[in-house]
Amino acid sequence: MFLALTEFIPKKTMNHNNLSKNTENFSPNKLNWELIQSEMKVKLGKDIYDSWLKKIDFIEEFKNYVLLSVSTRFIRDWITSRYLDQILQIIKKYKKDIVRIEFKIIEKKDALMSETKVDSNDNLNFGENVSFIKDTYLQYNRIDPNKKFDNFIIGSSNKLAFEASKKVSENISHYNPLYIYGGVGMGKTHLLNSIGLELKEKNKVMYISAERFMYQFVKSIKSNDMVRFKEYFRNTDALLIDDIQFMDGKEAMQEEFFHTFNALLDKGSQIILSADRAPNKLSRIQERIKSRFAGGLVVDIQKPDFDLRYKIVKTKTDELNVFYSNQINIPDEIQKFISSEIKTSIRELVGAINRVVSFSRIYNKIPNISETKVILKDLLNLSENKVTIDTIQSIVCKFFKISKNEMLSSRRSRYLVRPRQVAIYLTKMLTSKSLPEIGREFSNRDHTTIIHSVKTIEKLRREDIQLSTNIDNLKNKILYNKENEI
Repeated sequence: MFLALTEFIPKKTMNHNNLSKNTENFSPNKLNWELIQSEMKVKLGKDIYDSWLKKIDFIEEFKNYVLLSVSTRFIRDWITSRYLDQILQIIKKYKKDIVRIEFKIIEKKDALMSETKVDSNDNLNFGENVSFIKDTYLQYNRIDPNKKFDNFIIGSSNKLAFEASKKVSENISHYNPLYIYGGVGMGKTHLLNSIGLELKEKNKVMYISAERFMYQFVKSIKSNDMVRFKEYFRNTDALLIDDIQFMDGKEAMQEEFFHTFNALLDKGSQIILSADRAPNKLSRIQERIKSRFAGGLVVDIQKPDFDLRYKIVKTKTDELNVFYSNQINIPDEIQKFISSEIKTSIRELVGAINRVVSFSRIYNKIPNISETKVILKDLLNLSENKVTIDTIQSIVCKFFKISKNEMLSSRRSRYLVRPRQVAIYLTKMLTSKSLPEIGREFSNRDHTTIIHSVKTIEKLRREDIQLSTNIDNLKNKILYNKENEI
C-alpha cells in the first residue's frame, strides 16, 4: 500500500473525526522525549542534532508508534532519508514495542499544536496527513496533491510534454516509457505529480525520486531484504521516477533498475521518467538502459518564452492576491519587467514574484522598477551569467592563492581544507547541483563530506566575521562580475 505524503496542516484546518479507531492504543507509559533528544545529540552529533533533529517536536505516543512533527516537508524528507533508522532504534531502546514513526507537518505559526495532547476524542486523518514509516522498510510515495494538470500553466515550450502526460494519465501504457527532460525548475516534477494523481485513482502507483530509489536499494542490500525490494517496485501499475540522472555511475543500482524496468514493461505497467537531459546525453548510464529510454516517447520542456513567463507571473500574482484578501497590487509594468528579465527557470520566476509581493506587504508600498531591480538583483544577474562549479573553484583558488589541483587533491592541510570547504559551500549555495554531483566535481568526494563542509562553513560564518565577509565578497564576484575577476 502506498501512503500519502504529509502536507502542511494548520491547526485551524485539522480534521478531528477519524482518530477514534486509533486512540484506544495509547500507551500509558509516556516516552521521555527530552531523554531521547539527549541521546540523539550524543549518537548523531551536535551539528546534526542542532541542524535537523532539534526541529522535531513530540506530539503523542501510541501502543506501537509515535507521532512527531516538523515544520516543513523538506525537513521531514531530509530526516526520514538520512536519520530515520537511527532515531527509531534510539526510541526502541526505551520502548521496544515502537515499530514505526509517523510525521505530521505543522507550520511554525501553528506549532502550539505540537504541545497539545491528543485525547481519545480527537480525530486526525492519518490516511491523508501522515507519512507512515515502517520499522524495517520505508514505504514512501512522493505524490504532491497540489501539483495537478489543472494548475499547470501551458505554453509553446511545454505543450507537447503536457499533452503526452495527459495522454498517459488517460490511457496507461499508451507511451511506454514516457521520458520527460528539461532544465531545473521547468515543471517536470509538476507533470509527474499530475500523472500520479490521475493514475492512482484506479491503479497502483509508485512515485519516487532516483535518489530515494537508491536509498531503498542500498538499505535492502544491508538488511538482506532484496526479495521484498523487488516485489515492492515490481508490483505496481505505474512507476514514476524523478531525476533519473541521479543513477549516473551507480552500476549496481542501474543493474537492478534495468531488471525492474523490463519486468514492468513485460506486465504492461506504465513507466514515466524525468531527467535534466536527453537519454543520449546521460553520462555513465548503461547503453542498454539509455536505449530503452529512447525506445518510448521522449519529450522535452524548453525554456519558457515571454508569453508563457508573463502568463505564469500574472497567474501567480493573482493567486497571491486572492490569498492575501486582495491586498496585493503589483502593476502590469512590474509583472512584464519580471517576465522579460528572468528567463532561465520557472521556479526562479515564481521566487521573484514572491520576493516582490513580500516587499510590498512588508513596506506597504508598490515597488517601482528601480526598487524591483534591487529586490531581484541576484536573480537578474544569475539569469545573465549562469554560475558554474568551475567558475566557483577558479575564483576561490585565486582568492586563497592556491592551485586548482591543490584544491581538488586528497591533501588535508589546513591551508587547503578551508578553501575547499568554502568552494563546496558556495557551490551548494549558488547552484542547483545535488550533493553527489557536487562531490564528483570535487574529486569524487562522498556526499557526507559535502554536507560536513557546508555545515562547517555555516558554523564558521557565525563565529568568524572576517571569514563571513570574505565569503560574501567571493559570492558577489561569482554572481555579479562578468569577467570573473577577483
